[in-house]
Amino acid sequence: MVAFDRRRFLTQTLSASALAATGISVSGCFSNDEPDPEFLYGVASGDPLADRVILWTHAKVRDADTAVNLEWEVAADNTFAVPVARGTVTTGPEVGFTVKVDATGLQPGTEYFFRFKSLAATSPVGRTRTLPTGAPSAVRLAVLSCSNYPAGFFNVYGAVASSDAQYAVHLGDYIYEYAANGYASSAAASLGRVSVPATEIFSLQDYRTRYAQYRSDPDAKVLHGRMPMIAVWDDHELANDAWRDGAENHTAATEGSFAARRAAAQQAYHEWMPIRTGSDRGAIYRSFNFGSLLTLHMLDTRMVGRDQQIDVTALLNPATAAQAQATFASPNRQMLGTAQLQWLQTGLTQSTATWQVLGQQVLMGRMEFPASILQALNPSNTSPEAQAAGQAAINNYLVAKAKRVAGAALSASEAALLDTRLNPKLGYNLDAWDGYLAARETVLGSALQLRKRLVVLAGDTHNAWHSNLTLKGLIPGGPPEGTKVGEEFATPSVSSPGLEEALTLPPAQVEAIFRGVVDDLRWIDASRRGYLKMTFTATEAKGEWVFVNTIKSQTYTAAVGHTATFTA
Repeated sequence: MVAFDRRRFLTQTLSASALAATGISVSGCFSNDEPDPEFLYGVASGDPLADRVILWTHAKVRDADTAVNLEWEVAADNTFAVPVARGTVTTGPEVGFTVKVDATGLQPGTEYFFRFKSLAATSPVGRTRTLPTGAPSAVRLAVLSCSNYPAGFFNVYGAVASSDAQYAVHLGDYIYEYAANGYASSAAASLGRVSVPATEIFSLQDYRTRYAQYRSDPDAKVLHGRMPMIAVWDDHELANDAWRDGAENHTAATEGSFAARRAAAQQAYHEWMPIRTGSDRGAIYRSFNFGSLLTLHMLDTRMVGRDQQIDVTALLNPATAAQAQATFASPNRQMLGTAQLQWLQTGLTQSTATWQVLGQQVLMGRMEFPASILQALNPSNTSPEAQAAGQAAINNYLVAKAKRVAGAALSASEAALLDTRLNPKLGYNLDAWDGYLAARETVLGSALQLRKRLVVLAGDTHNAWHSNLTLKGLIPGGPPEGTKVGEEFATPSVSSPGLEEALTLPPAQVEAIFRGVVDDLRWIDASRRGYLKMTFTATEAKGEWVFVNTIKSQTYTAAVGHTATFTA
């Protein structure tokens, strides 16, 4: 267990005298009467390839909306004695004074330093890295998700910056859209982390303001200045439980056009995140090749192709079950959309890397509970009687399951509980892949048919999970139910609260219930904040879940809480 100094990795701002020592003249680039900008949000890098990387900063003259001219530099050391790449760039109000540069001509698998500067002002110095080619012996990824500013300090970001991870992978919910008195804000005032703007965010300026607040966090600046980030969005970069044409947390009648809100959210995301932006800001699925060791396919399971979610109560209610079941079981039900699915299948086919890794938002593992338990657990009824009924349903099922494993005789009621025709299993969270059965079966079936070593990374739930990925047996004449295709490693949240706040049961009891009921689940942590470090070698994919002991204080410790290895 190691205690971290949260300011240890804050990069320094170079002085004018240090600039002069480099021997680099900037007088030809800028006018002497240009006011100097401020670099309030540090620097960042992202979307690394073998020969290039995106460099990011924010540069604005205080109390002015004038354009800002900058020079950028990349060098092999932090003195910038011999820059290996450089250029000029201009930013202004049309992009919220953010700056993104695609620095090309770099060497593979190489660490670099970078900075931005005007005539007399210089940004902090950032460190980045290109992707390796050939056959790297190992690649280390820090996997992150669900960083909620009012919920607590971003100690997890600081822990990642202090680790030996080479690249950060953020799986979404980088910001949250709620008002200052909304979700996870009960301690915000005491922590000095009240959301701005105070209202829920809808407009481009709203989203820009919220990103600026998140990026003002010291640990966010440290992390972004320490290593490149590969990121995708989830729902809260737009609105809770978003899908292709709407969201649970958007009411068009009172909150305006969903399409306009989505366009604003996507523009702000591309402005503030170090992501490579193409002609279509809505298409962010893309792949990264780490030599012959692994290919990382970053997916969008949220905005580009997802059909609307089905509420589990609609499947359990006799009045709505028939229609809901028809939609739920449709072979055409989409999670990725046809274009993204074809792109992924092509990528899996063409990649010869040892590991195929899907970086995506929601749990793909089958988190299935029998209907007898789901019907007894009514989220809207938390009375002692309802909780007792739910606990009884869980206990009855687990007793029957244990007796079957032990070979003991079952009563008629126990046999019925274990008969999936009479007591079918259903995912408890249908916003995840459990709500998109055909889509999941297609992805897993493709990986199995291509004989790929598949690892899926996930976030979204705020808790840590490790699961086998198995087929449900939906393909006629295909592999049977339970056929293993790969493994899923899911990261806990940076700060958003998890099951420990949603449920009244002690975390140890919650974990025991999930392990007992969910067949494919190998491990769960139901209460701690942290990140997942994945280390890939030619023979194994190792996940280490690193947890911080608090997010309510800026003094914290971090330690590995669990390790799991997938040997293919």
